[in-house]
Amino acid sequence: MNAQMRQVLFQSSGGFAALVLRVPVGLILAAHGAQKLFGWFGGYGLEGTANWLASIGLEPGYLMALLAGGAEFFGGLALVFGLLTRPAALIAAFTMLVAIFSVHIGNGLFMSNNGYEYALTLFVVSLALAIQGSGRFALDSVLLKKV
Repeated sequence: MNAQMRQVLFQSSGGFAALVLRVPVGLILAAHGAQKLFGWFGGYGLEGTANWLASIGLEPGYLMALLAGGAEFFGGLALVFGLLTRPAALIAAFTMLVAIFSVHIGNGLFMSNNGYEYALTLFVVSLALAIQGSGRFALDSVLLKKV
């Protein structure tokens, strides 16, 4: 991997703030992904999620469930550890945009009405991490020094 690509992927001027954003948001995303993929934490699992996604017009439901669940679960874990933070955060941000516009936008802002405020918050934090990177306290920093 060339030096310019390493800088784009791994360099970050963030410090503790990136860590404070990465870990809880990563855990939340991973938990939501686990609901979709494995049925953990009261989720419906892959089949139930696939059926629901197909019912709202996101077809093929099984593929969409795999993509959404995988983005949230594996992207969330990547954020927790600060591993490939920028790509993981971009994928998470895109996933939240899809959730906002395909599920929540018609319900208004507030979560009490199944609105988009929560997905918007996750989108904004993910976007901030994609811009700033993982911070000093992440595997990305270790990889930058070693690669």
